[in-house]
Amino acid sequence: MVTCEEPLLTAQPKLRRKKVVDYLVKLRWIPVLFVVLPLSCLLDMVIYLKQQWSSSMKSYRRRQREHDHNLVKVIKRVRQRHPSRDGLLCTSRKPWETMGTRNMDYKRARRFEVDLSAFNNVLDIDPDRMIARVEPLVTMGQITRVTIPLNLSLAVVPELDDLTVGGLINGFGIEGSSHIYGLFSDTVVSYELVLADGKLVRATADNEYADLFYAIPWSQGTLGLLVAAEIKLIHVKEYMRVRYAPVRGTLRELAEAYMSSFTMGSGMNGDVKVQSDEINREEELLAVPEFVETLIYSPTEAVCMTGRYASAEEVKRKGNCVNRQGLWFKRWFYQHAQTALKRGEFVEYIPTRDYYHRHTKSFFWEGKLILPFADQLWFRWLLGWLMPPKIPFLKITEAPAIRNYYHENHVLQDLLVPLYKVPAALEFLHKEVEIYPIWLCPHKICKFPFKTMLHPEPGYEQHVRRGDTPLAQMYTDIGLYSTPRAILSGKEFDGIRACKRMEKWLIENNGYQALYTVTELCEADFWRMFDGTLYSECRRKYKALGTFMSVYYKSKKGSKTEKDVQEEELKVIDTPMAHGASKHMSDANC
Repeated sequence: MVTCEEPLLTAQPKLRRKKVVDYLVKLRWIPVLFVVLPLSCLLDMVIYLKQQWSSSMKSYRRRQREHDHNLVKVIKRVRQRHPSRDGLLCTSRKPWETMGTRNMDYKRARRFEVDLSAFNNVLDIDPDRMIARVEPLVTMGQITRVTIPLNLSLAVVPELDDLTVGGLINGFGIEGSSHIYGLFSDTVVSYELVLADGKLVRATADNEYADLFYAIPWSQGTLGLLVAAEIKLIHVKEYMRVRYAPVRGTLRELAEAYMSSFTMGSGMNGDVKVQSDEINREEELLAVPEFVETLIYSPTEAVCMTGRYASAEEVKRKGNCVNRQGLWFKRWFYQHAQTALKRGEFVEYIPTRDYYHRHTKSFFWEGKLILPFADQLWFRWLLGWLMPPKIPFLKITEAPAIRNYYHENHVLQDLLVPLYKVPAALEFLHKEVEIYPIWLCPHKICKFPFKTMLHPEPGYEQHVRRGDTPLAQMYTDIGLYSTPRAILSGKEFDGIRACKRMEKWLIENNGYQALYTVTELCEADFWRMFDGTLYSECRRKYKALGTFMSVYYKSKKGSKTEKDVQEEELKVIDTPMAHGASKHMSDANC
């Protein structure tokens, strides 16, 4: 039996022998170019026309009636389930339709499916309450088309167009504004869920379902079926004023520049240089930029970007440069930002919606691994309007061998670490995987009345660290989406070993791993990383045990057969997990 303390070898990498799958991956651009891209474009047009028809022909009242009608069908379907005969309850969404990379083989076992495909409408935009009420399959691209013309927006808008509200709530959602508003789930006002017994409830932070409200984020849909959510809106302007600041130095110096771009540490906050003891609190808040991200291109070079909203009148002033980043032929955003290393510091204005979705066209920089020539000028002008390929279609073209190849030879991880530990994290990751570019995006983790799966470090308030407040600790998402240097150099790379070492580092440093990715954590280590106390109490209280798969088992790597699923669900009832003692589980559970 493999335990959590399995020794990790540190042998020097050897030259890697190429296999057939290497050539299949190298030639994957052929089906992507001639099959995936045309299908993706066609699907985009169909979705766009459908959404336009819905928004122009259906009033909010009519959409609500349809929502109520569909909700009745869902409740009826859930109540038809026979626990001993029908297996675990899950949605009927196919594995290839999701944006995540984790294994979903559990849907091949006996299961009871509920169809939520009709829940894809914006139900209401209330500018008085500053609330958007939406269904779980509403995408970020869909909602920005509705809100931006009204000079409104969700407070946190993750970059990729096809990310859904339900996925971002139950999983992981972050944006450059998260240092102000927190993660996507932190901006939700209420959840509407159908529980395991078919009961419809509305959970808020201050009603009888407050415990459920705080337990839902990161639960991966294992507490109930999300059917609607109310999310905070903010006022926005037509443009984003973006400042690009190149930085050179060691990894620690790059990390220092990143932290200083939005905190008071060394006096630089966005576009204003100040001393924290010379300004009052209001001025200090004004000095903090509304959007922050940093791209590290090498161990010695990075570009820090900060943004704030700007009006059309401001943009019209003489000398201001406008970059319509959303046009099909534009240079990919991460490559555009990289020009600051040669140009020096510069400022430009990007239309707000273009800025929100700036990484969509290229999937950050993953697009170049799929289509190596897609960033070239000729391709962008001729076929750039076809980008990006739809992830569901990309998954369909992945044979098991190719999927395993990416798991072993590619890194796709988001690591959430305390802000003050970013320098140490970058040095650790350079040693372990040496992947560039790296995306840095700050976000706060809030203190809540309940101890949620993600929570600040114990006793963080006793230290005066940059970005922290009495109500929240500042963290950073370190995004790793590329092929390690060892693989690019033709050497062997043990992706499983590297993933285990990163997870071990996160546990030791109070960090977290985004659960849309592949995890190597055993169950004991999973609950050392995340706090399962509230989650387990809600699983028991709202009858999710034996109905929905547990969040660990849903996230873990490997095939989940019918027998495995049933054994896990029966076993969890009698474990300490079910009584809120998940942190003290035995290593034997691995």
